[in-house]
Amino acid sequence: MKGSTKIQPQDVVAPIDRRLYGSFIEQLGRAVYTGVYQPGHPAADEEGFRTDVIEAVKELNVPLIRYPGGNFLSQYRWEDGIGPKDQRPVRLDLAWRELETNQFGLHEFMHWADKVNAVPNMAVNLGTRGIQEAADLVEYCNFPKGTYLSDLRRKNGAEDPFAIKTWCLGNEMDGPWEIGAKTATEYAHLANETAKAMRRVDDSLELVACGSSSMDNPTFGEWEETVLDECYDNVDYLSLHRYYGYYNDDDPTELDNFLGKNLDLDAFIKGVVAMCDAVKARKRSTKTINLSFDEWNVWYHSNDADTKVTPWQVGPHLLEDVYNFEDALLVGSLLMTLLRNADRVKIACLAQLVNVIAPIMTDTDGGVWKQSIFYPFMQVANHGQGEVLVDHSQSATYNSREFKDIPYLDTVSTYDAASQTLTVFAENKHQTDTLDFDIDLTDFTVDHLIEATQFYGYDVKADNRDGKMQLQALPVNAQDHAATVTLQPLSWNMLRFKVK
Repeated sequence: MKGSTKIQPQDVVAPIDRRLYGSFIEQLGRAVYTGVYQPGHPAADEEGFRTDVIEAVKELNVPLIRYPGGNFLSQYRWEDGIGPKDQRPVRLDLAWRELETNQFGLHEFMHWADKVNAVPNMAVNLGTRGIQEAADLVEYCNFPKGTYLSDLRRKNGAEDPFAIKTWCLGNEMDGPWEIGAKTATEYAHLANETAKAMRRVDDSLELVACGSSSMDNPTFGEWEETVLDECYDNVDYLSLHRYYGYYNDDDPTELDNFLGKNLDLDAFIKGVVAMCDAVKARKRSTKTINLSFDEWNVWYHSNDADTKVTPWQVGPHLLEDVYNFEDALLVGSLLMTLLRNADRVKIACLAQLVNVIAPIMTDTDGGVWKQSIFYPFMQVANHGQGEVLVDHSQSATYNSREFKDIPYLDTVSTYDAASQTLTVFAENKHQTDTLDFDIDLTDFTVDHLIEATQFYGYDVKADNRDGKMQLQALPVNAQDHAATVTLQPLSWNMLRFKVK
């Protein structure tokens, strides 16, 4: 089987916003407690942060982290997590039916984010709270000094403002599972008025309005139109959430269909872009609303186990999907799909980062281990830099139960002019046949091949609990203006060239 692509540096989709490689930490399960924060653990630092987790997060090179939720957000009082720890209240978390000790709060998150070289994507509670509480949080975080809340921040140890720029106006507010769920009209008005108040405090904020929590919701489309009609002038992004797995009538052996689900993601993005632009046209606006895909991942493995968890624990085992090799292949395709839509998707958050549907897992009494999905995310986040180039690939296609014309060759290229580095990500979705991949580099001159790796050879249902999964060298025939490589069946691949 053959496939090819022609890569042209002048044929650009968009510059890559580094926030596309964001992630997400929620006060849920073991994401925080025994995840990023575990005082007394042998690897804990002086603040109780697990240094082994910090090092793993740094490997992923995550630039932005959404916090504190998620469903947890819609009943959270941010004031509970500031000040002396021995005075912080223990609360019932109504979203996940846990006990929240509030030993990890706003200042702890900011310190931890700084240690992993990330900036916050902060969220305000619009489920059980509203305009004033959101404006208060902005004042606490971003106002320099001289007011009650800014001086309280300084009293609590942060002399300088946190200077948080990206903020989410609530979470999944159309979801019937959400504490304080709203109709589209209710949410649109609240979000618009909250945005106005927050910007009165700090007019440099970038604000994300909630889109539909799922394209499967009956209000999908109508929700987006209603929210943007009200909020268009006062927000910058609309959020999208989407998870993939074997659901409903899916057969868990139906790999060809599973690996085609990135086509669903592409259609979802393009549909929401069309909705945003329809409102723009109707308003005769010159402003473009871009997208924040602030929750995405594979999520289905833990669903049955979660129904058996005893409520009202601190840091229970919830949403602890153990990912297998086929999940890594799909995550790779989802990442490439996000890159191909980088002209409109400017922020994305893999949900989540540690222990909860996450690439990084911790043992309570031991160390850290990396899930299968860690590897494609790590490679794209570290090396997908500069600009996304238009995909001109060609290969045979196949049809699955849900999808038509799925290319066996899934690929995207990025070019960083500053470092003169061309990176090609490629996946072969064929289950038995190799794919001879020809890369036309007529408009480049290859100086040398920096590295080439492949991730393949594992049973699709195998996971990485034994730590044996690893990237392997990929043989490449690189010439001045071309390269050829054989992609193994069911393989994730990366090639990096120094070019002139």
